[in-house]
Amino acid sequence: MYDFVVVGAGPAGARFARRASEAGYDVLALEQGRVGEPLACSGHVSTDIWEFTGDGARDELLQNEVFGARFHVGGPHSNAHEFYKREVVSNVIDRVGLDRHLADLAREAGADLREQHTVTGVEEHRDRVEVTARGPDGVETHEGKMVVGADGPRSRVRQALGLPEPGELLHGVLGFSDEPDPQDFVDVHLTAPRFFAWRIPRDESGVEYGLACPPGEQVNELFDELVAGYDVDIVRRCSGLIPIGPPGVVTTRRGLLVGDAAAQTKPFTGGGILYGMTCADHAVRTVDPDDPRTLADYESAWRDDLASEIRLGHWIRKAYSLPEPVQTLGLSTLSGEIGVHMDRPTSLFSTDQLKAFLR
Repeated sequence: MYDFVVVGAGPAGARFARRASEAGYDVLALEQGRVGEPLACSGHVSTDIWEFTGDGARDELLQNEVFGARFHVGGPHSNAHEFYKREVVSNVIDRVGLDRHLADLAREAGADLREQHTVTGVEEHRDRVEVTARGPDGVETHEGKMVVGADGPRSRVRQALGLPEPGELLHGVLGFSDEPDPQDFVDVHLTAPRFFAWRIPRDESGVEYGLACPPGEQVNELFDELVAGYDVDIVRRCSGLIPIGPPGVVTTRRGLLVGDAAAQTKPFTGGGILYGMTCADHAVRTVDPDDPRTLADYESAWRDDLASEIRLGHWIRKAYSLPEPVQTLGLSTLSGEIGVHMDRPTSLFSTDQLKAFLR
């Protein structure tokens, strides 16, 4: 019997598998397809990403360094309001490569990580869980002391355990052009209903375009309008769901959720790579597979760390739906040098931000 059966080997699942294996636990991780495929997530992350990777990852995965963002209330040719730092704000990375790198670290730590294993059933018992999966060699059933659901916005584990859904699911679209662009600013457009669109230069790797908004909106048509405004050809396109708003509980007697399955994401950007891996670390640190009572410690730990960030993130997102004149006034007033951290909206009230604002 495994200590943990992890369903999903994206950043949060691979991170949990690695850290739990390093802590001496016996871990099985099951990934539905090939790790990192299909791509459905942006590769724009904070520089904190390198705290979660192994040696040489930066040289292997880094595509561009970003110093700031241009915010537009309208399309590509509208007036831009620049926000910047004097040092690198964020990095653009090879997103598929990141997933594979993190999965390799989990394997090196001792986790039994199996690709092309689709989980078809999860049964929770008083003293164990049974996870059934369909793999290349047929149907397999594995027993574990606990199951970890790291299987994304439409989590099968979450459904099987009867845990509540995220507050909402946004529909995101990504497209890539092959135009080389060494710029060190991203562009953000507050034109998508209740969210935004973006353009991220990836140096010689091309440019990423994206847009997200609530289901029911014409997301593909809005994305086509964005791309047409830049007059570029999209050579590759993909889409996915973005969970926003974690439910009130993400654990049961023998199960827990991490990452997108638990909607551990930033409400104002939809990004969840760093939040998900941070929560995976909290889970490994607090949960004892032989003592289900410790799951309550995980619930407390990750919420104590991120609840304020998520709550403030919701308020920031509300600004995306303000009337255009109000948005323009606010952006004009606040633009310039900043001291905030892109993963921590509470840094808006930091000494660094105050100093930058006064400058």
